[in-house]
Amino acid sequence: MRRTAVALTLLTALSCGSFVGSQAVSVASASAGVGGGGVGGGGGGGRGTNILVVGIDSRAGLSAAEKRRLHVGGKGCNCTDVMMLVHLSQNRRRASIVSIPRDSYVEYAATSATAAAPARSGKINGAFALGGGPLTVATVEKATGLHVDHYLETGFTGFEQTVDNLGGATVCTDKPLKDENSGLDIGAGRHLADGNRALRYVRARHVNLRPGDLGRVRRQQRVVNDLLARLTAEGALAGPISTARTVRTLLKTVRTDARTGLDDLVRIGWALGRLRADRTEFATVPIRLFDHRVPGVGSTLVWDEARSAALWAALGADRPITGDTRIQPVAQNPARTDPARIAVRVDDAEVAAALRGSGFVVTDTSATAPPERPAGPPLIRYATGQEDNAATVAAALPGARLQTDPELDAVVEVTVGARPVQVKSVTFDRNVADGAPVTADRLRCAEAPTAAGAARPGSAVGPSGRR
Repeated sequence: MRRTAVALTLLTALSCGSFVGSQAVSVASASAGVGGGGVGGGGGGGRGTNILVVGIDSRAGLSAAEKRRLHVGGKGCNCTDVMMLVHLSQNRRRASIVSIPRDSYVEYAATSATAAAPARSGKINGAFALGGGPLTVATVEKATGLHVDHYLETGFTGFEQTVDNLGGATVCTDKPLKDENSGLDIGAGRHLADGNRALRYVRARHVNLRPGDLGRVRRQQRVVNDLLARLTAEGALAGPISTARTVRTLLKTVRTDARTGLDDLVRIGWALGRLRADRTEFATVPIRLFDHRVPGVGSTLVWDEARSAALWAALGADRPITGDTRIQPVAQNPARTDPARIAVRVDDAEVAAALRGSGFVVTDTSATAPPERPAGPPLIRYATGQEDNAATVAAALPGARLQTDPELDAVVEVTVGARPVQVKSVTFDRNVADGAPVTADRLRCAEAPTAAGAARPGSAVGPSGRR
């Protein structure tokens, strides 16, 4: 699970100006049976450059002390825990970074040993266990229809050191985040975290808010984005010499291909470092089924066929992915949270029935409602921490008033007034909440990046930028 961090290290390396050890691996190398570290042949076809970045879930070589310090438990699966496909446009003026969830249910590519056997399907992270880097690349190519020009792979142990070497990483959240499994425990705000704390932030899957892989992936993207912005602000990518210095720092923790020279890394990295924030895009593959149960495989994620196809088509044509309604349709009445997870008490029978029909979990309290309705529109009362749920209820009740109430628990209460009430259907799309295509300027933490010397890694940075 800590391999989240590893792929993050690699993506950070890319963003910071290094195709560190780019290993060209193609379907041909997979069918040839090349295993392990992803060594193989293959050239770049199509427009732009595609780089597959993976982090491997393996705890081999970790001492007991390291496991305790990194808050690591359990056994590794020898599979890819993190997978990010980076597309650099042909004109070097745009980068699109797409996270592929590890539990994506796909059909594996065939190798020379399995060419005659029936096609096998499973979680995309399992391709590595079956055929190492080459089969991972071939499977991604098969699933996306894109050619992978470069493949980068590493373990997770270097992440902590890399973040520390780069002066820390910015992490942020508008609400406190806790995850006992990863050891994450941070308050609301913006923090300059050291490697250990950043590792917990990017690998947490059981946080108290929006648990699961999609939220974790978004946090990884946010850290990469803000680290790139800070390094750019500090001049680490200002020219060939400074970029080369950054590359050498990152090469300490990333596997490389001997065929990729330092001059190539600096040249491509320097181009990445000069990208405007609105020309760097982050997204997660759109999902249709979030808990698709497969015998012998377990709970998997099934891609939204039309939307994911539009995503890969855009990258294949070297087009932007943000603003493309084929990838991310615009809902008529979007909801921040899932109505099926919102408990609502409503003191009007008709409104209660209508909200229930829209998917909310409704308790009808009309039997105890006062005979005379208060003037005005409906009043939505909610406890602190329930702001998103209250906003979703408000989307279903146009014109309603919102009011916090410290006496309430997790239930949102609706008091219907004398004014006629219109109940509108809402659309909740988890892909929008956690993985919609977004440019770096919108994904970045609210504050401008803080220079490494402005606060010690691990310390919180307040609204003013001071601890």
